[in-house]
Amino acid sequence: MGCQEEIAKTIINEKANYILAVKNNQQKLLENIEDSFRFLKITDTAESHDVDHGRVETRKCSIITDLCHIEQITKWKNLSVLIKIESQTYFKINKKTEKATRYYIASKTDTAKFYQKNIRNHWAIENKLHWTLDVTFQEDNSRKRNENLAQNFSLINKVALNILKNDNSKKCSINRKRRHAIMDIKYLEKIMGF
Repeated sequence: MGCQEEIAKTIINEKANYILAVKNNQQKLLENIEDSFRFLKITDTAESHDVDHGRVETRKCSIITDLCHIEQITKWKNLSVLIKIESQTYFKINKKTEKATRYYIASKTDTAKFYQKNIRNHWAIENKLHWTLDVTFQEDNSRKRNENLAQNFSLINKVALNILKNDNSKKCSINRKRRHAIMDIKYLEKIMGF
């Protein structure tokens, strides 16, 4: 959804740069990028390895600055780099390996290491937020389906999560702070700023 020509244009008009994930909603652009990585010379690569939580992950970032295979390139304001992230994750517990390839476009010309780091940081934030919302607020178990109800409750959960994270008076988990707020009206008033 985020990879839209108007979004790219707005970002550039606001004097910023973009890194946008390209998926099947931009089928032609995705095919052009895949062809670029199939036939053109890679400009730069970077590789990283992580061993954490019973898995070993290898990520390789490749970039191309030759955009000759991109049709209607002017639709993507200031497009200057094509990015390919290949990840391979080995799970120690079941001895299985998963592979994934993701593609991105960017407006800023930089190194593969720069893109590897920034894309990884974005997903680390996303994953941490969604994991907390699922585990603490059990969003994935929600049965709210009526119009905007699920989206509205998700927003309320994010606000509540930020309030609980910003509270430094108790040294305990978000879940325990949440329970404290339910059981202790004084604590609830304190974290709400009343």
